[in-house]
Amino acid sequence: MVSGTAKAALQVDDLRVSFRSQRGVARAVRGVSFQLRPGETLGLVGESGSGKSVTALTLIGMVRDSTNTRVQGSVKLGDEELLGKTDSAFRALRRTRMSMVVQDPLSSLNPAYTIGNQVMESLSLAGLRPRGRVRDEAVKLLERMRIPGARNRLKSYPHEFSGGMRQRTVSAMALAGSPEVLIADEPTTALDVTMEAAYLDVLKSVIDESELGLLFITHDLGVVSRMCDRVAVMYAGRIVEIGDVQEILFKPTHPYTRALLRAVPSISGSGRVIGVPGAPSSPYDSVVGCPFAERCWLYESLGRPLRCTEERPSLAPSADGLKRDEQAQKSACHFLDDCQRWPEADLSSKSQ
Repeated sequence: MVSGTAKAALQVDDLRVSFRSQRGVARAVRGVSFQLRPGETLGLVGESGSGKSVTALTLIGMVRDSTNTRVQGSVKLGDEELLGKTDSAFRALRRTRMSMVVQDPLSSLNPAYTIGNQVMESLSLAGLRPRGRVRDEAVKLLERMRIPGARNRLKSYPHEFSGGMRQRTVSAMALAGSPEVLIADEPTTALDVTMEAAYLDVLKSVIDESELGLLFITHDLGVVSRMCDRVAVMYAGRIVEIGDVQEILFKPTHPYTRALLRAVPSISGSGRVIGVPGAPSSPYDSVVGCPFAERCWLYESLGRPLRCTEERPSLAPSADGLKRDEQAQKSACHFLDDCQRWPEADLSSKSQ
């Protein structure tokens, strides 16, 4: 893990994204702030519809301010502000400084062209010349992603690769421009457990040997524990908890984070798996207080305090976190110290 004093490779401040439709205004992202440092992996987790993918697509310029889309806030890559850039500027940026790996590699690969043609095209778009050198670099990229017989596989077509090999190829293409920041949007969703483990090992080794900052979007907390240095938990378009991966997984201070952890099956088969009750609020809803209140076990346990529904909590450190640096664990909960201390046995009884 990188030092806490390292300058941010990516700085996001109060990012807000809304979409206008016939139904009204959908606020998909509601004031997201975080930083990603060089060589660091930040996990972005939460239920479907929490705003993770919209956040990622906005960072990389695929969602931009337009007639029916409103993007506000600040996104800085190094010292350069990204919001407000033109389409052509974002395309140039995606070729070199920041790139993305999506869930389904088949959507990123053209079935009519060979693997070699597509990897070499990524290198050419990043500015590499001449063709002979591009071919050699394509082989190196595939080897870096541990694709066996890389030089011979340049002639293969996507359908001749397994799902894991296709995802490694897409990742190699994303690394073609030596980016400062890589965004991986649930890259293991289409992989089985064995291929997922192998892919994550390769990706982690690439991050460890470079100064590349990785924003890893997932709903799998097991993957988070394996890959990430820090974690940001999203709910209803907001980050409700952020901090070191070990703190978040073993000492959560937000009721939603704790509820997510209780919904993860244990490999030993011990303990109960308890789902999070209710459903997330709609992005069309205007929430005055805490968006998780109506689903929150702590809200019920404390007698439904009015503060939870009348005042929106901001990200703040716990009593212990106040003694630490700016990277200390923070939670958007009015009663975060109570959440951390609440006995597990009593919590189970409240969840019946």
